[in-house]
Formats: sequence, C-alpha cells, structure tokens
Amino acid sequence: MNISVITGANRGIGLALARELQSQGHQVVAACRSSSKELNALGVEIVEGVDVASQEGVALLSQKIGERKIELLINNAGILVFGDTLTEPDYEGMARQFEVNAVAPLRVTSALQNSLAQGAKVAFVTSRMGSIADNGSGGVYGYRMSKVALNMAAVSMSHELAPRGVSVVILHPGMVKTDMIGGRGEVEPEEAARGLLARIEETSIENTGRFVHQNGEQLPW
Repeated sequence: MNISVITGANRGIGLALARELQSQGHQVVAACRSSSKELNALGVEIVEGVDVASQEGVALLSQKIGERKIELLINNAGILVFGDTLTEPDYEGMARQFEVNAVAPLRVTSALQNSLAQGAKVAFVTSRMGSIADNGSGGVYGYRMSKVALNMAAVSMSHELAPRGVSVVILHPGMVKTDMIGGRGEVEPEEAARGLLARIEETSIENTGRFVHQNGEQLPW
C-alpha cells in the first residue's frame, strides 16, 4: 500500500488530517519535530525530529520513507509570527516565516519527489492571506509575504510534476481554531481537515495548480 505523508502532524490541522486519513484507511506517516499524546494515540507511523526548515530534518524523513511510494504528500507545517507592522517590522520573524512557510515545502517536496507514485498528489496548506488581490487590510507582512512565496513555488512545482502524472493543489483551510492563532477561529480542525481532503480528492492533472478554499471556493491570486 502506498503511504500518505503529512508534515506538522502533531497538532492542529496536521493532527486532524492524520486522524481523518487514518479513518479512511490510508497508511499515514506523520512527520513532526516532536510528537504529542494526541498523535501517539492515533497509532499511525510517527517520524519525530523532522524540522522541515533544516536539510537534516528533511533527510531524516526521506530516510524513514525508504523505498516506499507516496500517494499523497501534504505540506502542512507552518508558523505565524504576530506583531509585524510597518512601524515596527520584525525582520528576524519574517526570515523565519519565509524559511518555514515557503522554502521548507519546496525542500520537502524536492527531497521526496522520487518517492512520489505515478498519479500522486501534493498539497500545500497556505492561506488566503497570501492572496494579493484579497488583501484588504495590510499588515502581517512576514506571514503574508511568505504565503505569496509558497503559492508561487507550488504553482511552479505543479508544472514540473505534471509530466510525471503528479498533481498539485494549493489550499486555504479557513480560519481554523488552532494553537497557532491562540484558539481563535471559525472552523474546527476536524471540519477543516474534511474540507481539505475533499478538495484534494477533486484534484487532478486537469486542474493542477489551483488555489482553493477548503469549502470549494476558488481563490484569487
């Protein structure tokens, strides 16, 4: 059986995705820096020590996957640094967000590309805050810019992977109640996970590279 790999799977959306995929009968490989009791309770395969912002962490994940083939890769790991304003820009925080939110998903996908099965799918959990056309409030510079960069990288990957029959989808999960935003939000992680997986299920070579809300709404770039 081919495997489904999720980064940042120890909590929040990643944990909910692991739980939902397992319930659907997938063989889940849950990658994270450190596990959680909630993830341990699922009984899925856990790969700890995976800091997606480091070459060593990604190499560890690739080593653990070995010769197995990946049917679904979900690049979910990400961070948000608050307090980023024009008056007081947090340049260190910006650089960290670019590394984790934009560069790391490219690093992971590049490292695992030869493990992707024919017809595999690669999903990138981004944010509509990475939409230039949808920016009506400004601020949050580092997070917004890192997600724009992620979106561009994902579209580029969609073109390069298409000849191999691998399709790509760029996903906004909604305002999800997770620790990353202090539990504020409108959508429970479980609901977001079901929506994200429904959009992944719809993904094909014919619509590869689209930017879509978990509720099915097509999002502007």
